[in-house]
Amino acid sequence: MLKHTLKYISKLQTTKPQTTKPQTTKPQNLLLCPFCNSKRIKKEGKRKTKTQEIQKYRCLECNKYFSDTQRRLKHKTYQPKIILNALSYYNLGYSLSQTRTLIAKRFQITVPLTTINSWTKQFSKICSFSRLRQEAKRLYKPKNIILSEKLQHKQVYNFKVHKAKLALLEKSREIPEQKFQALKTYIEKIPSSKFPHHIFTIAPENKQEEKRASQLSMQLLNIKKLQKQNYANHLAKIALKIAENNRARHETIQDFMLINDSVTIAVEVPVYLTNDDISYFKTKNFTFNFENYRTPITGHIDFLQIRNGLIHILDYKPEARKVNAINQLTIYALALASRTKLAVKDFKCAWFDENDYYEFFPLHCVYKKGHKK
Repeated sequence: MLKHTLKYISKLQTTKPQTTKPQTTKPQNLLLCPFCNSKRIKKEGKRKTKTQEIQKYRCLECNKYFSDTQRRLKHKTYQPKIILNALSYYNLGYSLSQTRTLIAKRFQITVPLTTINSWTKQFSKICSFSRLRQEAKRLYKPKNIILSEKLQHKQVYNFKVHKAKLALLEKSREIPEQKFQALKTYIEKIPSSKFPHHIFTIAPENKQEEKRASQLSMQLLNIKKLQKQNYANHLAKIALKIAENNRARHETIQDFMLINDSVTIAVEVPVYLTNDDISYFKTKNFTFNFENYRTPITGHIDFLQIRNGLIHILDYKPEARKVNAINQLTIYALALASRTKLAVKDFKCAWFDENDYYEFFPLHCVYKKGHKK
């Protein structure tokens, strides 16, 4: 378990030191040329303003110069990493003066309290946890409001759960108490020795047989995915401004949403589906077929939310419109339903990026309406 919540926030947003010579941006960098969309860009010095240094670039494809406007917040003179860290510190439960002290210590800049206060008000709609903040402060101190555990599941997964949101959602009865307790019990078991972590480390006899939920092919019922806009799009767009590179995107967005929205209760939630689970669904006339699968089938849910009376399973997918994540998310829903003994109808799934959000009911993928059980 991480001893200090700020440790992982700091890790994600630490800026790498600038070298004296221009460097070609690595391919995984999120910055693109605004003129030709090329990744082949080169740093060309900085210009200083009152509150920050602005990096200048030259595109090696079209030879045009530009600054890093993709990472700027509109009409803001302070760097996004200062503003967004301030919002996160504040929503973790720190006071305005404590937030100013933490920002000053990290970024060597003193921001007026009135400025920080204006940020919290301006972003209060999208950072909706602000309306729960006072109640959460009475339950947990900033340093322990989030439980974090590194899971060694073939690779490292940073499982995190917002303890205050769990407590407040339990009180609000957003979903029936029995269903909430089943989900809460499962989540609380994950960082303990009672959880079967060994399932996620089983080495198959044949490496080629090893499949994660995201890699499996399934034959499902035909459904229509619903494309819409969601607060997750806006939160992702903001959080991406402080992601250092493509590899950091997932965790940066996860941390920002976990701290600042009002509905994300956990991230990187491990789930698994066994042969017994599949057999059970078959006895209930669920319609699905796996191609060349082996059990247990494992996966990690990017975002787990509770809202509008349902449990939402979300997955961040860069360039979401080019991806179809129905198979993967349906497996996650079946797995979590099995582990919690909840009905598949209690779940809703979606995948998203900063621009698009696609959602569907997993039950519609595996059970034909009107089919007698």
